[in-house]
Amino acid sequence: MPDTAPRPADGDGEGLTISRELDLRGLNCPMPVLKTAKALQGVAAGERIAVLASDPLAGLDIPHFCNEQGHVLEDSAREDGWMRFVIRKGA
Repeated sequence: MPDTAPRPADGDGEGLTISRELDLRGLNCPMPVLKTAKALQGVAAGERIAVLASDPLAGLDIPHFCNEQGHVLEDSAREDGWMRFVIRKGA
């Protein structure tokens, strides 16, 4: 699961940075949500992480998790067989 150095978020045009990128492709439910939750524990409120996931249930689980835990799903996109989520950690 590669982490990357902070970098501009793709395509947002506002210079927002991603603190970590998690490549969770190939993992099945519930692992993408569990690993996303753990990664968010390691960043400060207001920081962003990007999550890549191929499990179709992640398209439901990650937005629900963000809503329930007070995080903001700033962006989500579908690629060929996988999804990318940009999450801003809540307070």
